[in-house]
Amino acid sequence: MTTHTRTEARPNARQEELWNGPIGRHWAEQQDRYDAMSGDLNDRLFAAARISGGARVLDIGCGAGTVTRIAARLAGPDGHAVGVDISAPLLERARARTATEAVTNVSYERGDAQTHDFPDGGFDVAISRGGVMFFADHAAAFGNVARALRPGGRLVFVCPQPASPDIEESRALGLLAGLLGAEGAAPSSDHTDARAAMASLSDPAHIRRSLAAYAEVAVTSLPVETYWGRDPSDAIDFLLSRTPGRVVPRVTRKALEDALSPYAGGRGVRMQARVWLVTAVRPS
Repeated sequence: MTTHTRTEARPNARQEELWNGPIGRHWAEQQDRYDAMSGDLNDRLFAAARISGGARVLDIGCGAGTVTRIAARLAGPDGHAVGVDISAPLLERARARTATEAVTNVSYERGDAQTHDFPDGGFDVAISRGGVMFFADHAAAFGNVARALRPGGRLVFVCPQPASPDIEESRALGLLAGLLGAEGAAPSSDHTDARAAMASLSDPAHIRRSLAAYAEVAVTSLPVETYWGRDPSDAIDFLLSRTPGRVVPRVTRKALEDALSPYAGGRGVRMQARVWLVTAVRPS
């Protein structure tokens, strides 16, 4: 297999900075929480990916590697899964968990999938559970991934839909942001930049334009349920942990917890949300 040599400057330097700084460290420290938040996506992601024994799988933006390890188990001993991410803290967590779980057909590479030197046709399937939004140039990134797929190989990923007051999670998070903003504390530039990138593939027309290198592109609306904590107090602890050292007045804390009470039940604080499930094929 041949590889490509890329000489361009780092186009995603800002995202690399974010995910190797406090945001990346927080995601690594809170891996179990973030996995639980997105866990409702796993079955549908893998049903679409159709990973079979012996498959070579690429996990784009693998984070702490939970999805990579599931893929490796589905691929079996004759297959292999490779996770790629720009975040050293998350990859450190991924490797530690992989050793603990004794998954042997997994490897991880630190790199930017927009420019990473993947082997031509080295993978049968490329997947991502919310890791593909952070590229400066989505078309270039997906083009690079297409080269890494064999002809006929599948790309399957999920990404957020636009925020909407008709969606429980959007409505609740908007209310929480308003309560915190009323204190006069603006979100940090790190969090603002990360949120903007998170929403960068919310327009299905942009998704389709970015997948010009593929055939059989399908963008499907998928309802999901997100998990935020055992109860409103636990969920607010998690929310505030994203900005370490931040202390809110007791009255604000009570208002934040009250805002989540409608979503609390025996299975914890759960909200309805919607994502795009995107599938595509590298032309033969």
